[in-house]
Amino acid sequence: MRCRLCREPAGWFRRLCAVCERLGGIVARHRGVGFSQILDLLLATGASRAHVEAFLAADPDGRGSARDQIVADMTNELMGALGQAGPQSAADVKRVRERGQWTGYDQPPRT
Repeated sequence: MRCRLCREPAGWFRRLCAVCERLGGIVARHRGVGFSQILDLLLATGASRAHVEAFLAADPDGRGSARDQIVADMTNELMGALGQAGPQSAADVKRVRERGQWTGYDQPPRT
C-alpha cells in the first residue's frame, strides 16, 4: 500500500510509511510550538525537505493538513493570550487559506 500522506510505499496493511509516522508523532508531541521550531524538529529526523513538505501539505481526510493544524494551534494560543475565546480548528484554517486574501481595501477575498 501507499502512504496516505506522502504517497510513498508504506508496506503491507499500513496506512502510513515509517517516516510519516515519525513526523506525525513529532507534531503531536510538540503541539503549541512555533512553526519554525516544528520545522527544525521535523528536519532533524533526517527526512528530506521534500518529504517534510509532502507531509505538511497532505490532507487525507479533508479536515485540514498538518500545516493547518499547526497554524490553528498557534492561532489558539495567540487568541488565548489576548483573552479572546473561540478556538480555531484545522478545518477553519483550511477554509480561510482556500478563500484567499484581500488584494486591496475594496477587493475582499472570494467567498
